[in-house]
Amino acid sequence: MALIELRDICKTYDLGEVQVKALQHTNLTIEPGEYLALMGPSGSGKSTLMNTLGCLDRPTSGSYQLAGEEIATMSRDERAVIRNRRIGFVFQNFNLLARTTAVENVELPLLYCRGISARERRRRAIEKLKLVGLGERLDHHPSQLSGGQQQRVAIARALVNEPAIIMGDEPTGNLDSRTSREVIALFRELNEQQGITVILVTHDQHVARHARRVVVLRDGQVVCDTVDFDQALQALHSEGEGEPLSEAQPDE
Repeated sequence: MALIELRDICKTYDLGEVQVKALQHTNLTIEPGEYLALMGPSGSGKSTLMNTLGCLDRPTSGSYQLAGEEIATMSRDERAVIRNRRIGFVFQNFNLLARTTAVENVELPLLYCRGISARERRRRAIEKLKLVGLGERLDHHPSQLSGGQQQRVAIARALVNEPAIIMGDEPTGNLDSRTSREVIALFRELNEQQGITVILVTHDQHVARHARRVVVLRDGQVVCDTVDFDQALQALHSEGEGEPLSEAQPDE
């Protein structure tokens, strides 16, 4: 069984006098343990697709099955339960609480899980921080950590519920090139050694190149789905409409 299966997914935003078709008849299948990059020019639908895959938003029409469960018809609360159980998120801006220590930040998702004691929350959080190489920074606040260390805390937080999927939205966008390579190496390690499915939205060709599969979107549609990175680049720049791939561009 596929981990993720999108069939004829459409997403339209009603802005009053204007309707924006962010996704148009999108089909996508992702197997367990894949490492996938989503690319495309600004406005191509990458963020909308990420929000759909991450159960943050519901499509206007079509079918989205996650591990055999139909997500498209779920309520907001039902999607929240699925997110908490199956998906970990890593964002460009880290989204850490400034007045909270690293270990307390990592514990946060577990507060929404019933039946987990404070001792067990702390044990799991420490375990994940050690996994990402921050076992000596448990009691540090975000202001006491480098950008790369803050992103590692965010990754540990994404992992604490033992999700099957990690989704990253421009996860290296605020990092320098060396730190970016370290974070991408960590994603690759989690994919290869833990078997976690990794899905990253990125403009950075160095980030995308490490993925085993690249999906390129334009105008809300998948225009290329390939394991050949050069083919993905060609699709990105075809028709003269795609923006040049860069290492630091804002997403839509």
